[in-house]
Amino acid sequence: MQTPKCSRRAFLAALGGGVSSAQPRRKPNFIVVLVDDLGWRDWGCYGHTYHETPHLDRLASESVKFTQAYAACPVCSPTRASLMTGRYPARLHLTDWIPGRRQWPGSKLLTVPFEQQLPLAETTLPELLKPLGYRSASVGKWHLGGAGFTPVDQGFDTNIGGDHRGSPPGYFGPFDMVNLKGGTKSDLLTDRLTEEAGQFITGAAGHPFLLYLPHYTVHTPIQAPEALIEKYRRKMASLGVDGNPTYAAMVETLDNSIGGLREKVKALGLENDTVWIVTSDNGGLRYEGKSPKPVTDNAPARNGKGHLYEGGIRVPLLIRWPGVARGGSESALPVITPDLFATVAEMAGARPRQTMDGRSLVALLRGGKMADGPLFWHYPHYSNQGGVPGGAIRDGEWKLIEFYEDGRMELFHLKSDAGERLNLANKEAAKARQMRAQLDAWRKSVNATMPKANPDYDPAKADQGLTGAEQPTPPAGAR
Repeated sequence: MQTPKCSRRAFLAALGGGVSSAQPRRKPNFIVVLVDDLGWRDWGCYGHTYHETPHLDRLASESVKFTQAYAACPVCSPTRASLMTGRYPARLHLTDWIPGRRQWPGSKLLTVPFEQQLPLAETTLPELLKPLGYRSASVGKWHLGGAGFTPVDQGFDTNIGGDHRGSPPGYFGPFDMVNLKGGTKSDLLTDRLTEEAGQFITGAAGHPFLLYLPHYTVHTPIQAPEALIEKYRRKMASLGVDGNPTYAAMVETLDNSIGGLREKVKALGLENDTVWIVTSDNGGLRYEGKSPKPVTDNAPARNGKGHLYEGGIRVPLLIRWPGVARGGSESALPVITPDLFATVAEMAGARPRQTMDGRSLVALLRGGKMADGPLFWHYPHYSNQGGVPGGAIRDGEWKLIEFYEDGRMELFHLKSDAGERLNLANKEAAKARQMRAQLDAWRKSVNATMPKANPDYDPAKADQGLTGAEQPTPPAGAR
């Protein structure tokens, strides 16, 4: 039975902010894993037929698996900022990957200025938990600012491997990253980050902890151990499928990381006191550069990273809360990145003071019902993957995308059209107008920055600047 529909803001206002008496006496530990560029169906537990993810599949069997979870943005930095603050990227005015794509003559709209780092005035997740006695570490990709805006400047006690960069120089050593040096050419970055994460957990013994593990994998460059790549070459040949063996191998290295870290938590006797949250920062990358061979397949979702279609924003999400949430259950409730901040806050008994756009999922995780609420996106940029400036709203099974270049609207009924192939904006004109009005009202409420027309627009140069990567390829050694 559905509860009466209410706004996300009203729901938040009704929350007491504390933890119910059913909460374990010990404050829970949190392991938040944010995978880079992972497609929503890249794991076996989400239906992938040849990627091997036994550790993630096991975690799913002990978690609530969300089948309609979304990233706050179709590219990375805004989603990361949203996870850290519980606020929409539009409210933060951090709406594109940092530093963003430079202006191209072939763009109809001018590049929208946006924050080049997460503002220090924002209350981050580690800052929220610190007064409650939590120790915290960020191990992996940061991409929310450089000097003066690093994880330790934003409340984390420890930062390993995180700076202004959006991708690593490569996945093999020797390494030259923040607090992560040395190694050999046979050492894998994903494994090294996992080891560092385990060491942090060991050192936090006796204290509740927040481990934020934003893995660089499966972001470009697409690299993996040769033995694993060959394993998937053989497997795909035997199955007769035309996949990407290197990408499949990267997914397996992620899975191995989850398995290794779970063993560490178990060995330390913390398994029943630790909440796991595993998700992605945006949809799966479809193409790398101008290669016609896909990196991953988001079907039946349309397109991928950089687009407001489902393939660009739909992500996997697992939440394991031992002794509270029923393992092996699924939820089709549409949820979005800032909800995770609000959820952790309530689990820990914290009371955020800032305006939050997310709503806590604790009631659902406890087995209760939660009503749908509208979800919003504002991406006023051209993505390197071919996406164009636009905004979107999902309300129930309806989703509207508004394209800012010309005001064009596309309306989809997701339950009957998961691939967003049938535009109902003309047939359901009243619904389209109503949802566009909702979207516009939301943009005004968060003071969203809208793009302006490019007076130097040159349609003859419309294809300039498109790459498959999230940032222009730098000179050798620059990353």
